[in-house]
Amino acid sequence: MSFFSGLFAKEKKETLDQGLQKSNQSFFNKLGKAIAGKSTVDDEVLDNLEEILISSDVGINTTVKIIEKIQARVARDKYLGTSELDKILKEEVANLLSENNTEDLGDFEVPAGIKPYVLMVVGVNGVGKTTTIGKLSSQFKKKGKSVVLGAADTFRAAAVDQLKIWGERVGVPVISKGMNTDPSAVAYDAVKHGVDTGADVIIIDTAGRLHTKVNLMAELSKIKRVMEKVIPHAPHDVMLVLDGSTGQNALVQAREFTKATDVTCLAITKLDGTAKGGVVIGISDEFKIPVRYVGVGEKVEDLQVFNKAEFVDSLFKK
Repeated sequence: MSFFSGLFAKEKKETLDQGLQKSNQSFFNKLGKAIAGKSTVDDEVLDNLEEILISSDVGINTTVKIIEKIQARVARDKYLGTSELDKILKEEVANLLSENNTEDLGDFEVPAGIKPYVLMVVGVNGVGKTTTIGKLSSQFKKKGKSVVLGAADTFRAAAVDQLKIWGERVGVPVISKGMNTDPSAVAYDAVKHGVDTGADVIIIDTAGRLHTKVNLMAELSKIKRVMEKVIPHAPHDVMLVLDGSTGQNALVQAREFTKATDVTCLAITKLDGTAKGGVVIGISDEFKIPVRYVGVGEKVEDLQVFNKAEFVDSLFKK
C-alpha cells in the first residue's frame, strides 16, 4: 500500500468512526451500566446485552442469534471476562455479516467484464435515494468511469430536478423526459444513450413510492423488460436505498421492496445522525442481501463502500 492510499484508507476509517459515533456512544453507555461491578459474563450480563442490542435496532431475531453465539463461547470458557465482551461481540457480528452474503467490494468498482454496468435504484421518498445516486456518480467518475443517469422517478418533480442538479454538479449526462412521463421510456433512452456513447455505468433512478405493491411490481418489471431490449440481463443490480435513521421502519421498507422486486444490494444512508447503526446488521441478517454502500455524512466522500470488518470495528469501538 502506498503512502497516499494508506492515508486515504485512514481518513476513510476516521470518517466512518465519526459517522457511527452516536450509535457507538449510545451502545457503550448502556453496556457500561450493564456490566458495572461484573467481572464475568453471566446470564444477567447476557440478558442486559440482549436488551441493548434490540434497543440499538439490531432486531430481535438477529439479536437472539448473536446472544446464542456468545452463550456458546461463554459455555466453552467459564471465566470469560466482561472486558473481553466487546471483542467477542465484534467477532460474532462480523461472522454473521459474512454468513449473510455481505461481501467487501473494491472501492467503487463494477463487476468485471460488464460494460455498461446497469444499476437500477429503488427506495421511498426521503431516504436519500437521489442524493445517493449523485454521490455514487461522483465516486465512479473519480475512479475514471463514464456515467449516464436516467431520471425515471417521474412522479415526483423534485426527484427529476434533483437528479439534473447532481448531473450538472458532477458533470454527467442525465436522460430525462420530465415529470409524469413513462418511467420505462426514460430507462430505455438512458440505456440506449449509455450504449451509444460507450458509458461504463448507467444508473436508473426509479420508484419513489410504495402506495400499492401491485403497481410498483408492474412498473419495475416493465422497466426491466425495456432495458433488456437494449442490454440482455439488464439491470445487473437492483439497489434498495434505506434511511438508517428510521431504524425498524427501514426493515419494514426492505420487506415491502423485496416482495415487489428482486433487490440484489443495499445502500443504507444517514447513519451519522442516529444511534440506530445496529439496523445495518439486522437488515443484512434478515434479507441475506449484501450491503454495498453506507452513508455517514453530507459530503460526497461520506458515501462509503461497505467493509464489514471496518463497520463492526467502528460500531463497537471502545
